Amino acid sequence: MAERSKQWLLVGTGALFGSLSTVALLRLFSRWAGKRQVKGLLTSCSVISDWNGKEKLFGRCGTRYNGAPDGLVYSDLLKDEVVSEQLTRNIQFFGMESQQKVTESYVVVIGLGGVGSHAASMLLRSGVGRLLLVDFDQVSLSSLNRHAVATRDDVGTPKALCLQKHFSAIFPECHVEARVQLYDASSEEEILSGRPDFVLDCIDNIDTKVALLAACVRRGLRVLSAMGAGARADPTRIRVADLRESSIDPLSRSVRHRLRKDYGIEGGIAVVFSLEKPKVKLLPFKGLTGEEENPSDYQIVPGFRVRIIPVLGTIPAIFGQVMASYVATQLAGLCVQTEPVVNLDLDHYRILHQRLLEHEELIYGSAVQVLDMDTRQWRLSLCSAYWFILNHMGLLCYAWFGVIFTTDVEEVMYVVKELWHGRSARDQSQKDVGRKMWRSVNELMLVRWDKSRPATVNNLIPLKFTEAGAHESTMIDRIREEEPEFYTMVANVLKRAEEEFALR
Repeated sequence: MAERSKQWLLVGTGALFGSLSTVALLRLFSRWAGKRQVKGLLTSCSVISDWNGKEKLFGRCGTRYNGAPDGLVYSDLLKDEVVSEQLTRNIQFFGMESQQKVTESYVVVIGLGGVGSHAASMLLRSGVGRLLLVDFDQVSLSSLNRHAVATRDDVGTPKALCLQKHFSAIFPECHVEARVQLYDASSEEEILSGRPDFVLDCIDNIDTKVALLAACVRRGLRVLSAMGAGARADPTRIRVADLRESSIDPLSRSVRHRLRKDYGIEGGIAVVFSLEKPKVKLLPFKGLTGEEENPSDYQIVPGFRVRIIPVLGTIPAIFGQVMASYVATQLAGLCVQTEPVVNLDLDHYRILHQRLLEHEELIYGSAVQVLDMDTRQWRLSLCSAYWFILNHMGLLCYAWFGVIFTTDVEEVMYVVKELWHGRSARDQSQKDVGRKMWRSVNELMLVRWDKSRPATVNNLIPLKFTEAGAHESTMIDRIREEEPEFYTMVANVLKRAEEEFALR
């Protein structure tokens, strides 16, 4: 009898222990499944564009983090223990209120290569609640030296989808929307609608970059643009400044010139650029036969490069990190004073610019094409007033104002310093003049290479005073016949200016 009582006691104890264990496990599983469901709601609502431009819906949409319908709300994200612990260092740095601003922000990143992937990755890790990632290109094997998250398994995958996949494992609470899409005028409304808090321009094509920046200015959107990161090696020379101050970077010059020429935009756009001159040039393009061929014959998308830009992977990565840091602090409301970009030698170029003005007035009767911006604007305003007063004076106004070809002090500096190394075009035997540069510059003036064309950056050469007089009395065809080597050398240098300013 006693033995049977012991058996029933053991059975009862085991049943009770099993029941309690089952209840505890069920509660634990329920809590785990609930968290998984909440995280899934935030990451599962993604609209993806396939290669045909058609949108595909992935997962469920229309559910907020707190369970309410009609979209997504990020105000409760930091209340989640896992999220707050993951972002604890950011919270300690910014403070809870400022980190909340970051978490509630919406950022668009266009261009997801070496720069854009790192910028997007760090914005994600900084707790940005919503990201739109846009790129039409795929991950290639050669891009693995600079891409933020791509692996060999991702080669051939669209960059936007690659980032979305990896981001879901890093910070699944972020709502990441990926678009395999090329930004252009037709997709502007689709990509820039929704009032993003910031737009990151990480595009490496000048036409698309200029169009995007102009659209952001027109829409009143805050934008940060990445300039040239390829062919550089010195991370200490990377700066953030207004586009007007990025005079050393070739891509900046081209973008600034196009924005001013096509859209009348002078500045007011923050850019990340390097003070370092490119260390190497584009590699020659060779076809299957090994012979050098025209790269444009192989372009899949018109206007996008097919030639290889030599890139030290660390530099575009640092560009992206700088962009993310700048945007995160802006979103958080943290005031950061960037180091000013100072050009100590502008006075020398102002003198050359003034000489160019006087020379144009003397030889061609007008210096409108090289007037400083304030004077051009004054004449334009006066012409506008005349037009409203008396319509037929418009033709007279146009003749007085002329066709605007902006050659300012900065472009004079580019012509003299970058193209001709501070020497006369007829004295290029030694390119680096070093400390003798200013003495050399004091003997120079800028003149038109081809007198039938305007005084733009791709038609100006520096000559000594005595050489300038002789040049003005010589026809360009005569130089081509009598000095073919000199003619070819000058033509090649001016072609470089034409390419860098996208004047073709």
